[in-house]
Amino acid sequence: MSALKTEKSISSDARKAKVALSVFFNIMDEWHVKAKDQITLLGSPSESTYYKWKKGNVSSLSSDTLERISYVMGIYKGLGILFPTREQADAWPNKSNRDFNGLSAMEYMLKGSMINLWDVRRYVDAQRG
Repeated sequence: MSALKTEKSISSDARKAKVALSVFFNIMDEWHVKAKDQITLLGSPSESTYYKWKKGNVSSLSSDTLERISYVMGIYKGLGILFPTREQADAWPNKSNRDFNGLSAMEYMLKGSMINLWDVRRYVDAQRG
């Protein structure tokens, strides 16, 4: 592989990572999610890594982290379709839900496993029909 292709790949990975994290952090702000919980949703990077990401210092993200962000983005988008206002959509993740054994979707996602994020994403998609 030529040096030029490698450089392009690195800059492309960095752009993708920065955009993904920017969207993630904007959603977290709208959902009023604490930093420690954001770290859990991102797959538990170190606090120093989290704060570097928060400042936009990132060159790439693991496929695990990108997948987690993708689920959060899908949930956010799905809620925007389901609810008539963004305010209602943004409140939903913190409301208790019998389908998550009385936990809110956020509490369920904060169990930390990728499957929990996937379950909430699937649930929201199913509600959309």
